[in-house]
Amino acid sequence: MTLKLKVGRKGYIILPKAIREAVGIDEGDEVIVEIKDGIILKPAKRKIDAGKLKESLRKHVEFLKKIPGRVEPKPGELAQAYLEEEFEQ
Repeated sequence: MTLKLKVGRKGYIILPKAIREAVGIDEGDEVIVEIKDGIILKPAKRKIDAGKLKESLRKHVEFLKKIPGRVEPKPGELAQAYLEEEFEQ
């Protein structure tokens, strides 16, 4: 499975909530960064359930497909898609 994420101005990458939940990463958890042919992030203390991850992402994609096609969503419109809390601060 491959996921394309955008790197922010300060080098931050936001892992979508659906992925964090599927692999068991919570706020404050540590991740292992491996540099091989690219960069690999793994939870430091948890095992990844590939089936749970695929199902969680499938449900997330299905929900996003139901949102009316718009370039800029209105505030609050994507709350159920877990995006708003990703950018709160």
